[in-house]
Amino acid sequence: MKYRIVIPVLNQLHYTRQCIESLLAQGVPAETLLVIDNGSSDETPSYLASHPEIPSLRNPVNLGCGGAWTQGALLSEAEWVVLLNNDIVVEHNAIAASIARAEQLGLAVVSPAMVEGELDYPHAGFTADYLSKMAEVVREGWFHGVCFIVHRDVFLRVGFPDTDRQLAGAEDMEYLVRCTRAGIRVGTVGAALLHHFGSITQKALKQEQNVKELGHHRYVYSKLGFNWLQRKRFQHARRSRQRAWRDAELARYQQTLHMERSKGQWLYN
Repeated sequence: MKYRIVIPVLNQLHYTRQCIESLLAQGVPAETLLVIDNGSSDETPSYLASHPEIPSLRNPVNLGCGGAWTQGALLSEAEWVVLLNNDIVVEHNAIAASIARAEQLGLAVVSPAMVEGELDYPHAGFTADYLSKMAEVVREGWFHGVCFIVHRDVFLRVGFPDTDRQLAGAEDMEYLVRCTRAGIRVGTVGAALLHHFGSITQKALKQEQNVKELGHHRYVYSKLGFNWLQRKRFQHARRSRQRAWRDAELARYQQTLHMERSKGQWLYN
């Protein structure tokens, strides 16, 4: 199997169904999916039970994204493991296109470009136009947690995503730092695009835990071994690099690899 798509879910059946239907509509074989139900209390279990063609498993407790991603990766024998949020839709076979571009560039972890926010634009037509302009663009050194596709060799070199639930949404950043330290080439590519509705998974976790905020960023940085000065330098370098990518992409293409849609307006990151 070329790839396996691991999708952790916690309630939010509307988004899970939409995500799965979107993937299947683009030719993704049902057997490549692995939906991991982190103890949903809505109709998610009955929906998955009614679709035996879609591989799934149910955890009696919520393992968090990191736990479910690692669980899925351990159960996958594919060359590439796609770690995916459930609140997305795709067009134009984004998964296969991301992998093909990663192989061209020699990337071992890759993310597709992304629009976040309101889906109030013609998604299929916009995506086709976007890909015609942005297919060659790459941000090497960055991937995002909405969808990151990992070559199996990376798990052998740096291990699996951290299962510590106190990371609470920063699992992707923690994994990015580990990959960077190990010299693994990673990137985000304009050869594929997905729409991310944004923070749906985090909202579900907040509801489950009855809290306003998840985790604490200082905990994440301390776990990575950063002192105060190193944390500030890391944050500054990250923001500076993001601005440089954004400005260069806007100047040449009038679009970027990370965009937001809010109240009918485009925002560029």
